[in-house]
Amino acid sequence: MKPDNLSLKRTLTLLPVVLFGLAYMSPMIVFGTYGVLVQTTHGLATSAYLLALAAMLFTAYSYGRMVKAYPNAGSAYTYARKSLGSHLGFMVGWAVLLDYFFLPMAGCVVTASYLGAAVPGVPTWVWVISVIVITTVVNIIGIKLTTNLNFWLMVFQLIVIAVFVILTIKDIAMGSGAHTLVSTLPFVNHSGSFSSVISGASIACYSFLGFDAISTLSEETVAPEKTIPRATLLATLIGGLIFIVVAYFGQLYHPSTNFSDINAAGSDIVKLVGGNLLTSIFVSAFVIGSVTCGISAQASVSRLLYAMGRDSVLPKAVFGRLHAKFKTPYWNILIVAAVCLFALKLNVATSTSFINFGAFAAFTFVNLSVVAHYFVRGKRRTVQGVLMYLLVPLVGVGFNVWLWSNLDKNALRLGLGWAIFGFIYLMFVTKMFKVRPPELDFDGNPERSQNA
Repeated sequence: MKPDNLSLKRTLTLLPVVLFGLAYMSPMIVFGTYGVLVQTTHGLATSAYLLALAAMLFTAYSYGRMVKAYPNAGSAYTYARKSLGSHLGFMVGWAVLLDYFFLPMAGCVVTASYLGAAVPGVPTWVWVISVIVITTVVNIIGIKLTTNLNFWLMVFQLIVIAVFVILTIKDIAMGSGAHTLVSTLPFVNHSGSFSSVISGASIACYSFLGFDAISTLSEETVAPEKTIPRATLLATLIGGLIFIVVAYFGQLYHPSTNFSDINAAGSDIVKLVGGNLLTSIFVSAFVIGSVTCGISAQASVSRLLYAMGRDSVLPKAVFGRLHAKFKTPYWNILIVAAVCLFALKLNVATSTSFINFGAFAAFTFVNLSVVAHYFVRGKRRTVQGVLMYLLVPLVGVGFNVWLWSNLDKNALRLGLGWAIFGFIYLMFVTKMFKVRPPELDFDGNPERSQNA
C-alpha cells in the first residue's frame, strides 16, 4: 500500500547528533582565530572563550526549548516567525542570510592565512583566488558530501588537537613557556581588561557557530524533543571545552602576545610544539576541513538563494536559474564567489565579525522567542516558569546584545546597512505592511505567504 505522506526516517540517536554538531563547528577553527584572540584580549583568550561559552550555553538552552515547541522546524527564523510575528521573523531571516553569505568568505580568509604561513613565498591573494575557484567549480559541477566523510574529517581534527595538547603539556612540564601547568595568567593578567575580554568573546563566538544546526535534524532524530536539546547543550559544552583547553595550554606554552603573523599564529605555535611533521599534518587537516566547510557553505547559500528566486522572493530571472547540464544554481554560486573576493581585503577578525553579526541577531531572537512562546503566550508563570522561560532566556539576550555591541565597527556598519536594506525591501514586498511578508524556508522550500 502506497503511503499518503512520505517523511524522513527517525534513526539518529544522541551520539551521532552530537558528533554532527561538533563536525559542523569544525573544532580546529580554534587555531584559525587564536592569534587574533590573544592580541585582542591582551593574553586573555581563555577568558574570552569562557565568556563566549557562557553566552552560547544560554542560547543553546533556548534552542532546546524551541525544538520542544516546534520539533519539525529548525531555524532561528522559523522560531521568530512563529513566536514573534511574520514581519519580525522576516527580519531575523534576513539577518541570518548575511551570516550565510559571509561564511564562505571567512573560510577563504582563514584558509588563505594558513596556506600563506605554510608556503610564505606565495602571495596571499593566490591562495584566496585558488580557494574560491576550487569551491566554485566543485559546486557548479555538483557534489554531495556524505555524513561519513564529515564524521571522519571531524575525528581527524580531534586527533590532531589531542596530539597538540599532549605535546604542549609535555613541553611545559619539562620547563617550556610558563614552566607550570597550573596558572591563572590565561584568565587574569595585568595587561588585559574586562573590556578586552568582551571584545575577544565577540570574535570567539565564531568558533561555536554550528551548534544551532543540530536543530535541523529534528525530523530525523529519535525522540527529538529530548534528544535535540541534550545534543545541542552537549555539543556546545564539548566544543567550548576544546577551545578553552587549546587556548589555555597554548598561552602557557607561548605567554607572549607577539606573533610574526597574527592570522596564522596557531600554526606557528604548532610548529614550535611539534616541528615540521606535526605542522604539515596540522595544515593539511586545517585546510581540508576549511575547504570542505567552504564547499558546503557555498552550496547552502546558493541553494537558499535559488529557493528564494524560484518562488520570486528574489528576482527569478537571476536567482531562480539552474545550469542546463549540471542542474546547479550557477548564477548564485558565482554571486557567492564574487562576495568571497572581499577576502582579499579583509583580515580574520573583521571577516568573522561579519558572520557574528547575523549569528548574534539570530541567537538574540531565539532567546526572545522562548519568552514569547512560553511565558507570554503559554502563560508559564510559576516560579519555575519565571526562571526557565523568562530569566534564563533574558540572560541569553543580554549576553548576545552585549557581545553584539562589541563587534568590529566595520561589521556593525555593514550589518546595520544590511538590516536597513532588508527593512526597505520588507516594506516593498508587503506593500507597506498591508500583506504578510514572503515566507523564507531555510530548508529550501520557500512559499509565498497569503495576504493578511
